Amino acid sequence: MRYTLPVSKRLQVVVEDAELRLFRQAAKSMGVTLSEWARQVLRRGEREFSSGDPTKKLAAIRSAARYEFPAPGIEQMQNEIEQGYRKRTPD
Repeated sequence: MRYTLPVSKRLQVVVEDAELRLFRQAAKSMGVTLSEWARQVLRRGEREFSSGDPTKKLAAIRSAARYEFPAPGIEQMQNEIEQGYRKRTPD
């Protein structure tokens, strides 16, 4: 039996001594290691960077909101869902 483990990569970041002290203080105040603090900050930065342009997102939402599609009321939808569950019940 073979197990596959995720492979970690090392990232070296060169910072000034004063920055390193600040980073260590921030990590300590959060109760995490400096490495974990850096990972969290990098992940947060990536999410903010890759979230896309809010203007484009709003434009897409506004465009979609202009359309009207027929949909039954909530009671009818719930009844149809319930009927579907009953039909799939094994004998």
